[in-house]
Amino acid sequence: MSATADATAPQNTPSSRLIYGCMRLGARWDSSPLTDGQRHAAFAAIDAALAAGMTFFDHADIYCHGKSELVFGEYLRAHPGLRRRLTLQSKCGIRFADESGSGDPHRFDFSREHILRSVDGILERLGIGQLDILLLHRPDCLVEPEEVASAFDALHASGKVRAFGVSNHTGLQIDLLRRHVRQPIVANQLELSLAHHPLISEGILANQRGVPSQLATGMLDYCRLHDITIQAWSPVGGGRLHKPGLPADDPHRHLVDFLKNMASEKSTNMDALLLAWLLRHPAGIRPVLGTVNPERIAAAAEAERLALTRGEWYAMLEAARGEVP
Repeated sequence: MSATADATAPQNTPSSRLIYGCMRLGARWDSSPLTDGQRHAAFAAIDAALAAGMTFFDHADIYCHGKSELVFGEYLRAHPGLRRRLTLQSKCGIRFADESGSGDPHRFDFSREHILRSVDGILERLGIGQLDILLLHRPDCLVEPEEVASAFDALHASGKVRAFGVSNHTGLQIDLLRRHVRQPIVANQLELSLAHHPLISEGILANQRGVPSQLATGMLDYCRLHDITIQAWSPVGGGRLHKPGLPADDPHRHLVDFLKNMASEKSTNMDALLLAWLLRHPAGIRPVLGTVNPERIAAAAEAERLALTRGEWYAMLEAARGEVP
């Protein structure tokens, strides 16, 4: 785990390795108001995450059109004192098509004005005075690093944001930002799981016959070299591995069968194994769990107690690559 990233935890206390992703807390991706039923389901999911020991919560200003942050803010107000025990992170930079009838397309915006305005909205919806970490949400092709640096300086100086990071960025994109931004880039949130493993598997596939010469462009090693914590989104495969009745020719069928057998042998569940595989990696990867099902949240938290051997870890990777013994 990166010492820099850990310093973003409240009062410098370590936050949980497992991050709870709040994308679905707002229920619907539209501007409709939250119902009591949706609010109850969101509160139950947060309750389950806290009961499972998760103290790191990931948001984004676009999640359910801001409602995910709104309902989390309601939860914080209903639980005075809780904020001090949590690491709260949010993201900005993605803009919806036709915002306020503008006619503009879906786009990305790392302009100083948009970053500052977005953070003000995030803080208002969450009902807090300071965000622990702000991530730039996917790369902006029109980024002007000087504007990002100016925004980060203003947010840091005002106390509105403690630390900064990115999501879905390449090493060169990060280097371009680091040339201008004074604050450390502490995290990069990337899609990574046993069902989507090129960030890891490229390390053993490089220069093999029949394998593309560029897979994940060394991102994993880049982040390790620069003390940037990798946060893995969709860490259990985004539901792909839980589809009932996978056909025999499905590329994930062998992996699912392998994981079910392994889970039975270890008296655990498939999600816990998938998360434990990421936690076992020495890069200090932090998986971002996205389910709102309290039972799956509790089951996934078993990953913290699972200790995979080197042989088990590589056997899981072989199964993910479709290699049948």
